[in-house]
Amino acid sequence: MAEHISIGLLGLGVVGTGVAAAIGERAQALAQRIGTPVRIDRVLVRNPNLMRSGISEDFPLTIDPDEILSNPGISLVIEAMGGEHPAHHYISAAIAAGKHVITANKEIMAKHGPELLRAAAENGVMLRFEASVGGGIPIIGPLLDDLAANDISAVNAIINGTTNYMLTKMATDGLDYDTALREAQVLGYAEPDPAADVDGVDAAFKLAILASLAFRTVVRDSDVFREGITHLTPSDFCYAKELGYVIKLLAIARRTESSVLARVHPVFLPIRHPLAKVDGVYNAIELEGDLVDWAMFQGPGAGARPTASAILADVVAIGRAILGGARVLPSPLLDEALAIETVDDLETKYYIRLRAADRPGVMAQVTKVLGDLNVGLASVIQKPVDEAGKTAEIVITTHLAREKAVQQALQQVSALDSVDEVGSLVRIEDRIE
Repeated sequence: MAEHISIGLLGLGVVGTGVAAAIGERAQALAQRIGTPVRIDRVLVRNPNLMRSGISEDFPLTIDPDEILSNPGISLVIEAMGGEHPAHHYISAAIAAGKHVITANKEIMAKHGPELLRAAAENGVMLRFEASVGGGIPIIGPLLDDLAANDISAVNAIINGTTNYMLTKMATDGLDYDTALREAQVLGYAEPDPAADVDGVDAAFKLAILASLAFRTVVRDSDVFREGITHLTPSDFCYAKELGYVIKLLAIARRTESSVLARVHPVFLPIRHPLAKVDGVYNAIELEGDLVDWAMFQGPGAGARPTASAILADVVAIGRAILGGARVLPSPLLDEALAIETVDDLETKYYIRLRAADRPGVMAQVTKVLGDLNVGLASVIQKPVDEAGKTAEIVITTHLAREKAVQQALQQVSALDSVDEVGSLVRIEDRIE
């Protein structure tokens, strides 16, 4: 038995502190499950004098990354810094130095994952990233191992806890966007600058990782169409309920024989669908495969302890490989070159809410514009909102239509003198299994 496996930890924020605490709490169990003890030998921090809850004063802190990256005694590096820089450089340097790496960094894996995985294989080390998507939900491992015999055709996921919490509160409590955001910030679910969450950036990073693994190709975050939740109003949630839907920020990826379309945006989801029942800060990931047919993974998508759970699972896997001298297999990515479709190619149903003059002929104008672009109407709801000003709110749902045609139609509708504004466009996903 080796004396122990030495770990270098990069970062001691929320995630890093959670990892350090979990390794300390579970030292005996980890030693039993791996076959040898693990020990944190160095922790990279920006400010070693900062008081950190749960971290003793004699913890091995350093401000010099070379004490980890150039230390021959450290065989495993855990990156818990977040952000692209300098974390990307540190991960690359650790791999080049022959060290195994574990990261929770969704941005790095979405932008640089294929190159890093290739470099890891070339250097005979492992790069594991279970914590980069879904927090404590095991999904990376199942995609790489348990579902490897499947041809996955679709990924449908709720993978941002902040927006899921906000949308849940807007639906159940009737909150507007600003109030829901303030509540999420008070509870610590949303950052002071919430853009990465509410604009869909975080979910796009995660979907790029999932789609790359599921379809065995390369999908970058820049390939993912994204649209946030900032335009949604209480009216949209009322109409969604009236029509039999809930609103979720969904991450969706579909593959055909030759292409992939990946997108993140709010959807109307049938209230009966399992994903419609995933509320609060919870995440869920649904996969469609040719052998498994359908599978869904659900659980806490963020937080120090769920993330530490995923990271420690990778520690156990790498620790066992180190102890057993396991050969590192090449990355499973890059074995298929699939074209990336744009959202213009999407065909789905749509919900459209607009405000227009409440007078005869207005609906005829609107429906003519839609009809001329082959956007068929499934239902129309018209309600007066300002009797004195003679304006009405019109809610339209469509049959299957092309995204490009719908966008062109809305541009023309918004230009009509009788239309005050096009308030919302939300895609309806009622064909998801």
